[in-house]
Amino acid sequence: MDIKVSVIVPLFNASAHIEKTILSLINQNFQDYEIIVVDDGSGDDGLEKAQEILSKSPIAYKLVYQRNKGVSAARNTGMEVARGEYFIFVDDDDYISPNHINCLYNAVKNHDFALTKMFKVNSNGECLTEDYPLASEMSCEELIKLELNMVFPFSFCQLIYPSNLIKENNIKFSTDVIYGEDTEFALKALIHGKTVGVCNEASYFYLQHEGSATSTAEFKRFNFIETLENIADYYKNRGYDNLANEIIHNRIPRAIFGNMNYFFYNGYSFDDVVLKMKELNLFNKLSQFKGNFKFSLKIKLFLLNPKIYYKMWMKFKKSI
Repeated sequence: MDIKVSVIVPLFNASAHIEKTILSLINQNFQDYEIIVVDDGSGDDGLEKAQEILSKSPIAYKLVYQRNKGVSAARNTGMEVARGEYFIFVDDDDYISPNHINCLYNAVKNHDFALTKMFKVNSNGECLTEDYPLASEMSCEELIKLELNMVFPFSFCQLIYPSNLIKENNIKFSTDVIYGEDTEFALKALIHGKTVGVCNEASYFYLQHEGSATSTAEFKRFNFIETLENIADYYKNRGYDNLANEIIHNRIPRAIFGNMNYFFYNGYSFDDVVLKMKELNLFNKLSQFKGNFKFSLKIKLFLLNPKIYYKMWMKFKKSI
């Protein structure tokens, strides 16, 4: 049997959600795919639940157990044992529509990658995302720029990846990255392709709940800056100076400012946030911004007097 697509699922303590995830994976209107679940040392019965459902399904599957190496290592293990012509990633608390694999596989024909849309949903299944219209195809560089300008900040799990391109360029999830390893993987992979086919329907559903890593990340969010610098170096070493500069002068300052406001919004102490920013040399990196006048003005106001900016922000939350 030829495996066209390998769906890779890293699993860690997701017993409460994994049934819905696995059921969405086996109820696909697509043939010739496999499901690979890599358990990263869970302390619950999530792997047993996954196995029970998969054992009753005609879909090819593999279950792999590893001991607490982290989500990046789990995804890397999945890619190592995968047999598919393409890779798709689904997280253990998310789910996909019945047309997800079919949509991506059809869209990737005559292209290097394909992209589908993702909706964020809450535990009641209510959509938290507004739709964003996209062309039916675009260059890989165009898609990268949409992310770097935060016009369309896509997730790595919205893409289908050709396995030979990933392996030939030795692209892996960084196991030493604290935050943003998934964005790093996608942006490094895309630079090795030319075009992206687009499936203009929302087929991936990203569950936001209280236990999400993004909800409890604390100051780890600032580590995304280091990840972006790694991507900038990767681009520069391959002759994409324009994209590297886009990261340094646009994406990094936006990430700093956005995460700083996230901390303020969630009640973090002004002094703690500023101290952490000084520790990480983020004031200097913030000053590197080149672009939108209005955003530039906000940064200048903050750099001129952080305390005054903070007081104004607290008074007019979200509006400055």
